Amino acid sequence: MYLLSHSVGCLPKQAERTLSERYLNPWQQQGGNAWPAWLGVIDDFCRELALILNCDSKDICPQSNVSSGLTKYLMAMPLRADKNVILMHASAFPSMGFVAEVLTRFGYQFALIDEQHCPRDVAVWAEHITDKTAVILITHVHSNTGVKSPVAALAKIAHNKNVKVVVDIAQSVGVVPIDLKKWQADCVLGSCVKWLCGGPGAGFMWLEPSQLKHSQPLDVGWFSHADPFEFDIRHFEYAHNAKRFWGGTPNVASYATALGSLQVINQLGVKAIATHNRDLRQKVYTAAAPLLLSKHELDHQGGTLCLDFQPAALEVFIEDLKTSGAYFDLRSNVLRLSLHIYNTSEQASQLADMLRKLRL
Repeated sequence: MYLLSHSVGCLPKQAERTLSERYLNPWQQQGGNAWPAWLGVIDDFCRELALILNCDSKDICPQSNVSSGLTKYLMAMPLRADKNVILMHASAFPSMGFVAEVLTRFGYQFALIDEQHCPRDVAVWAEHITDKTAVILITHVHSNTGVKSPVAALAKIAHNKNVKVVVDIAQSVGVVPIDLKKWQADCVLGSCVKWLCGGPGAGFMWLEPSQLKHSQPLDVGWFSHADPFEFDIRHFEYAHNAKRFWGGTPNVASYATALGSLQVINQLGVKAIATHNRDLRQKVYTAAAPLLLSKHELDHQGGTLCLDFQPAALEVFIEDLKTSGAYFDLRSNVLRLSLHIYNTSEQASQLADMLRKLRL
């Protein structure tokens, strides 16, 4: 029983076929002449992702990972000494905090909202966003708690104070429906490795189009150029869309793999995946609730069950999971279980039965 989609999603057969047909075969048959076909893979990747996010594919730029995208975005922003604070919640993925901490060398300041405050609390965010805040990083779904942030409401507060909004969707995209037109964010960063089932290396950045006139990335390469194949070392012109954040030679294999996965996700539909996930989570959570230290509101959470069991129950349940051959993980005292479209109702019932036995 695979319950680790919050870490690495399972590989669809379509992804294997796409990697072979769109990347390996052109390389074998055409060598260096495969580049047009390979770049077509990237174009198709962006188009499939745009369907999931409800945006224009030209506003999407491939990135190696989420933290790299955050670094590029922040370094491209004009920085003012009187408005230089990067604000995020302390339960954000640590990698994002590492980026903010290192950028203090270049004039930024780094501020955290303490873990004692729920990241859904709009009033707390409003209190922490000051005139010195330059940008807030919103984690759409938090990896260790499953809590889902009210992105649109937080973005509105930030924009009313002239603060940029960056959203990390690594733990939500593919299992939680996302509509970028409703969010009104400035930059959205994500990865295909988790619920999108596309493997590592296929990260991405979405940039709100009006940001372009203010964004001049420092980390550039030939694919950041308006004409990557001009090959004039004396002339550089930023790409006229989000691709200016691209950089050097892309890792085409990662995007060929992820393309097949995105096609499968779009065929199934994120709304259908979310409904399936919600039904399975509810079944498991209902059985687990009497054994937990705190209650959870499933409607305010992403696809992962982050369960803080009573110590005695946790120890026994972990042994039962191991015996059953389940794949899962533990962060501190929180057990994380993810149920994707390839998990069945029978598997959820099996988990529920294991939990009910702990109460006998």
